[in-house]
Amino acid sequence: MELLRFTTAGSVDDGKSTLIGRLLYDSKSIFQDQLEAIEHTSRQRGEETVNLALLTDGLRAEREQGITIDVAYRYFATPKRKFIIADTPGHIQYTRNMVTGASTANLAIILVDARNGVVEQTRRHSFIASLLEIPHIVVCINKMDLMNWDEDVFEKIKSDYTSFAAKLDVRDIHFIPISALKGDNVVDPSQNMLWYNGSTLLYLLENIHIASDANHIDARFPVQYVVRPYSDKYHDYRGYAGRIAGGIFRPGDEVEILPSGFSSKIKSIDTFEGPLAEAFPPMSVCITLEDDIDISRGDMIVRKNNKPEMSQDVDMMICWMNDRPLQLNGKYALKHTTRDARCVVKDIKYKMDISTMHRLTDDKNLGRNDIGRITIRTTVPLLFDSYRKNRITGSIILIDEATNETVGAGMIV
Repeated sequence: MELLRFTTAGSVDDGKSTLIGRLLYDSKSIFQDQLEAIEHTSRQRGEETVNLALLTDGLRAEREQGITIDVAYRYFATPKRKFIIADTPGHIQYTRNMVTGASTANLAIILVDARNGVVEQTRRHSFIASLLEIPHIVVCINKMDLMNWDEDVFEKIKSDYTSFAAKLDVRDIHFIPISALKGDNVVDPSQNMLWYNGSTLLYLLENIHIASDANHIDARFPVQYVVRPYSDKYHDYRGYAGRIAGGIFRPGDEVEILPSGFSSKIKSIDTFEGPLAEAFPPMSVCITLEDDIDISRGDMIVRKNNKPEMSQDVDMMICWMNDRPLQLNGKYALKHTTRDARCVVKDIKYKMDISTMHRLTDDKNLGRNDIGRITIRTTVPLLFDSYRKNRITGSIILIDEATNETVGAGMIV
């Protein structure tokens, strides 16, 4: 069954957690004990109705303040598709949490309060969704019940967002008027907005086309582990295990191993269930080759005539996640696909003003939750594509060597 990962984003109190709670509740994806627990908590807090936001807001501080602080993941399934939801916070100071939750998403739900329209946080989160190359955006205009289900309100917000989104690199945008509190157009069609003839949110999530979102052209297989069973049955077996990052691999294909440059042919593609005739993203497989070549973790198997960039100088956009600012000429550890290395920050080109999408060349101080463009030089050459071309081979994380904290998430330009 196909898996769709999606994230929610929006300003504070736009109803992100309530929307997810409503989606789980109306699609019959809540266990009875979970429902009884949030009913009990809602009564204790003196609330008139069941607060479905409590399904995702599990931290004590979140429940006390009625906000989302950390990324909350929820899993559910329908007969058509499986889903992983990342409920991300709306506050400016938790931008890094939003980047974490959205980094693997196929789709982003941007919530807009019908009373307030497109606000700064709407633009901020839409820019981050665009920066992270999320292929599909669904703009849910929430709290339509507080605006008397007015079609003109919906059309104005849709027009405002469309004109703003023209500046972004977004391929596919959908608009749905909803009431997360009452459930209109979430799972079931609204009887209060008969002027809207589009699909409900769940129908869109179940049917939106995501199979072509992965890069099936540029073959990329970062080697994660060398499989040597040392058993009588598999005495001479040598396989290279990992997760396919791009392209389609088949037995008999001519491939090249980077960075060594040696060539061979694929002998077999093995899995726990048995051999495959072909493999593609995001499958995890074990590839065997016809020739014995020295291959280790961090190497990459690619097509002979379709290779990634190989360089020690990497230009990228970075979201800084640490309280200590990014240091020019600072040294950091990095992880890129299956390769570990170290790097030095050679240049900070500019910082983004996410509210206006202007480049600030005079302010190059990247603190927590800031986004900017930098150049690093690595200790060993990296094998990479641009993030726009491949989200797996185009992403990097920086790590503070002293504390082992992840301090930055980078998208290679």
